[in-house]
Amino acid sequence: MLNYEEELAKFQPSLEIDQAEEAILNNDLTDLSDLLEQVITGKRTEGRRER
Repeated sequence: MLNYEEELAKFQPSLEIDQAEEAILNNDLTDLSDLLEQVITGKRTEGRRER
């Protein structure tokens, strides 16, 4: 049977995950709330041509 306390004590997070987390948190991505705000305020995104 597994001893969960012992296994948790051995756990060490992967460096790759830590690096990915840092890259994601430092990246300024547009999310759904940003898109909704643009729609509500009538702003257009940079790459889009006006009609």
